[in-house]
Amino acid sequence: MRVLALIFRWMLLLLLLGAIALGILLYRWQPDLSKVPSLRNLQYGGRAILLDQEGRLLRVVSVSPEGHVQPARKFLSAGQISPWLQRAVVASEDERFHQHSGVDFRGLSRALWKTVSGDLEGGSTITQQVVKNTLLADFRGARTPERKVKEAMLALEVEKQFSKEEILNLYLNLIYWGVGRTDLIGAQDAARAYFNKNAKDLNLAESVYLAVLLPTPARYNDYKGYRPLMKNLLDRMVKNGTITPSEADQAWKFPLKPAGWTVKYDKNGNLLSARLTDAEARKKNFPQPEYQYADAFLDQVERELLKHVKKEAFFTSDIKVYTTLNRKAQLAAEQASIKANVPKGATLGIALIDPHSGDVQALVGQKLNDGIAEQWNHAVRSRRQVGSSIKPLLYTLALSKGWNQTDMVMDQPLKGKYQPQNYSGSYTGKPIMLRAALDHSLNLPTVRLLQKVGVTPFKQKLSLMGLHPDPQAGLSIGIGALEATPLEMAAAYAPFASGGMYRTPRFIQKITANGEVLTVVKQSTPVRVWSEPVAYMGLDMIRGVVNDLTPAQGGLGWNARIPGWPVGGKTGTTNDVKDLWFVGVTPKLAGAVWVGRSNNTAMPRNAYSGTVAAPIWQKALALALKGERGVAFNKPSSIRTREVAGVYMAFLKPQQVQPDATLLAAAKTSPVRPVQKAVQKTTQKIRASSTTIRTVQNKTVSQSTLAARRLAEARRQATVVRQQQLLRQAQARRQAALNTQRLEQRRRALRAQQIRKQSAFIERQQQKARIARLLNAKTRKHFEKQYRKYVKQNHR
Repeated sequence: MRVLALIFRWMLLLLLLGAIALGILLYRWQPDLSKVPSLRNLQYGGRAILLDQEGRLLRVVSVSPEGHVQPARKFLSAGQISPWLQRAVVASEDERFHQHSGVDFRGLSRALWKTVSGDLEGGSTITQQVVKNTLLADFRGARTPERKVKEAMLALEVEKQFSKEEILNLYLNLIYWGVGRTDLIGAQDAARAYFNKNAKDLNLAESVYLAVLLPTPARYNDYKGYRPLMKNLLDRMVKNGTITPSEADQAWKFPLKPAGWTVKYDKNGNLLSARLTDAEARKKNFPQPEYQYADAFLDQVERELLKHVKKEAFFTSDIKVYTTLNRKAQLAAEQASIKANVPKGATLGIALIDPHSGDVQALVGQKLNDGIAEQWNHAVRSRRQVGSSIKPLLYTLALSKGWNQTDMVMDQPLKGKYQPQNYSGSYTGKPIMLRAALDHSLNLPTVRLLQKVGVTPFKQKLSLMGLHPDPQAGLSIGIGALEATPLEMAAAYAPFASGGMYRTPRFIQKITANGEVLTVVKQSTPVRVWSEPVAYMGLDMIRGVVNDLTPAQGGLGWNARIPGWPVGGKTGTTNDVKDLWFVGVTPKLAGAVWVGRSNNTAMPRNAYSGTVAAPIWQKALALALKGERGVAFNKPSSIRTREVAGVYMAFLKPQQVQPDATLLAAAKTSPVRPVQKAVQKTTQKIRASSTTIRTVQNKTVSQSTLAARRLAEARRQATVVRQQQLLRQAQARRQAALNTQRLEQRRRALRAQQIRKQSAFIERQQQKARIARLLNAKTRKHFEKQYRKYVKQNHR
């Protein structure tokens, strides 16, 4: 009796603890349980409506349970799905679907016993799978105790609030059926991909085939090996009373031909031969239109969508995404792409942004309507060498350090191993103004300027503007040894038009769910990369590239001019003419155009960026600005304009000669203009002033003695200035070395972390592959055994 009493007490204690634990779980998971009524919103089918900046419809997309964003699918009602498919899926996935209340404890026990015995069998009901793919989508299928318990509790709650027909219909609209052109989600996708028909038109044989694919859609690749499973499923449906023996026999003898397979049967339905002759057949049943409006822009929006919204929200809410797309600018960019005259086999990428906000206005990812079925988004996903389009950023950095457009740099070869050349292969051997060097895009003066400015400060400045310079790059980075996308280059040029402020490009303004604001994507915090006067002087230089020289004079940007609008920009051409660029700005838009071949091969030598990329840029910007009144760039009050060699150039006013101290601190460096030149200027100014001052204090002091004293004072002051500049240069070098060391340490740490992640990923993939091979072998062996047993029984 004492033993029984002790056992009874322990049982009561365990029951009490279990009740307490269940109560705690119910309290913790109450928010999830409250989401069950929202399943009625699954008519949205995981959809999101994408709108432009003015609220006009762009596209309706669908988010799969696996987290893939793709074109939206229509949510089918029960009457739009073949009743044969409904019966076959229930028989295959959940035989007791109409008997249990969401969790099949009998089926769960059977699955557990078979798994222990070596035969793999799932225990989840159709209701549980609906919960897993919607309310628990953020678990990403993880087989954790928490997810399993949640799944069971939510399934019980779903069964209370939905009919069996509603639950089955939800399941048939969201279940994964393999891959066609995109993920195959739902019965309509499956029917179209495998049999090129609508879901309501499927016959019994086709329905059984699709039901057999559900556990593992990869079975499509082994029709002969899994054909016996269809017979097994038909027999179970007859046994359950779902179909008659006659219907099962007709389905078995039906000459089934899944997409891409060439098969032969005998008169009894037995398979004689099966061969996969077209592995792409499922894709072909979903024809891809040659051209879709704003395809490249929306491709990027879809990639960013899941960063801002949890996956489950798409299945339970009416999601609307307000983007930054400008319809007029997008149509202009697409028209420019369609009309573009590019070398044979070449494609292109176009990016237009608002330089003042960073909002992306338009993207085109390839040459449109050229007969080439290409889906790669070159505007944001192709990093190509930028060529000479990087030069204005270097020249502007020099301006920020106190240089002027009229300062001279030698046009002659360098000393040492690195020997760049001008595009023409020749050089003058004489000094040339910075303005002229940029107008003619000369490499030798540019590299010499980089030597004086410094490679490290230039890389730091490029990083501030969202570019990614190679840590190992040397002087070659000044003439284009940098890879970037058209969108990145457009954003890097935007500070020329925005007074020196850089903003990270933005695609999404806000996201609403059921009419309420879910997320507001704020504009990025602006980063000052140039002072306003320096940005304007840099802008003045690239305006010179467009306007200073005609084509006959060797002008490179002449074809980018837009009537009624001020334009600045720069061409870029890489070695072997693999890439052609034009990047430029107007007061309202910044844009970049890249032209090249997808396989990165060379184009004809007679293809020039000024005659290929620049006209495309001009067409896109001119159409985007059409009908608007031209405005001028904002000119800072500290800028004066004067004529030099027949060209009007922008300069800082005399009292503004010194560089911006805040910018120098941000760049971690100090002016590196030659000290001797500064000393000479100071001495000359003092000498000049000394000759104009009249002596009024002591008439006994001779004029020559007074001049001597003033000259000595001038020399002393010049010496002090020189010492101060040397000190600043030494401090700048020390700081630059320290920054380089920090960057190198960070790069090594990131590389080590990346290697660890890659190793772990490879190990997981290998483990998954081993498990898959093992499970496949066991499953196939089991069903072959079942089939032999069935054949043996029927032949007795």
